[in-house]
Amino acid sequence: MGQPGKNIMIQINKKPWWGVVLVAVALAVLPFITGAAFGPAWVRVLDFALLYVLLSLGLNIVVGYAGLLDLGYVAFYAVGAYLYALASSPHLIQNFPAIAALFPAGLHGPIWLLLPAGALLAGVFGVLLGAPTLRLRGDYLAIVTLGFGEIVRIFMNNLYRPVNITNGAQGITQIDGIHIGSLALDRTQNILGLAVPSLHLYYYLFLALVLLIIVVSVRLEDSRIGRAWVAIREDEVAAKACGINTRNVKLLAFAMGASFGGVAGGLFAGFQQFVSPESFQLIDSIMILAMVVLGGMGHIPGVILGSLLLTGLPELFRYSATPVQQMLFGKVLIDPETLRMLLFGLTLVVVMLYRPAGLWPEKRRSRELEQKRGEAA
Repeated sequence: MGQPGKNIMIQINKKPWWGVVLVAVALAVLPFITGAAFGPAWVRVLDFALLYVLLSLGLNIVVGYAGLLDLGYVAFYAVGAYLYALASSPHLIQNFPAIAALFPAGLHGPIWLLLPAGALLAGVFGVLLGAPTLRLRGDYLAIVTLGFGEIVRIFMNNLYRPVNITNGAQGITQIDGIHIGSLALDRTQNILGLAVPSLHLYYYLFLALVLLIIVVSVRLEDSRIGRAWVAIREDEVAAKACGINTRNVKLLAFAMGASFGGVAGGLFAGFQQFVSPESFQLIDSIMILAMVVLGGMGHIPGVILGSLLLTGLPELFRYSATPVQQMLFGKVLIDPETLRMLLFGLTLVVVMLYRPAGLWPEKRRSRELEQKRGEAA
């Protein structure tokens, strides 16, 4: 009698592991399948999708958990990117003789040092943004954070005189690609007899960091700090009355979210090997916020889904706009770029009309919206 029950328990315990193995295999072969079917351009889209997942998970801490609207999140992305660029390019050596004397071989910071440094520096900037805005909420907070993002971009654009630090609008070039020990990700590598292109190598690095950030986000969500963030989001006055130090908890949300953005910025600089202020505009902050809202604020799987969709949909519209028009009308009536943004915006409007809580919302938030709809009806 005991043996069949034991066998059933073993089968039940094995089922989740088979699912994990299948997902792991699918993620491992995804860049090869994508490259073979659609070309390397779509593998590059995959890489950027993973970067946006990192950014969205960071913003989800501020917006989804703590309920603080942040329209300047791209500033932390820029901080991490410029830190990596300055520490991994000949720019400082060429413009500062003192640094050239100390490092005659040039600055070539290791990735294991630059990414934590970028996260730390971005976290400091997050605290600097959060400290003056603790009493602000809603539209006022959005305006202040928007201004902060624009200040950082303009600062990077003009910090080339009297001392050239950021090279202004021309940006910083000749940035080292990411190296992990002796493995250079910016060139094709022969691994176990298989030629793995650079785009695929970056994909695996970004995927590993995304999985790490997901684990950190899940642990934060289930922690006392995560519950404090949710309490502040639901009712800040009640949270304060319950003994939560709302000031410190808010600052921690800004710092943690910003640190994720700093890591993504360092990865972006090493991947592109070029950074300029034009890569960190207001529209990027809005796009990242749209990913969080579209997927489902405060829900990690939903945020990931929103990031993947809003990264892939514009590219899908870009590549399909011309052939679809030629097939239907025999010629191109509307510029593909214009049509791409039109379809993209229309898609967002439709989703927000019919799925206001997001495509994959948190259960609690979905129930709240349903209750509000019932009360309004």
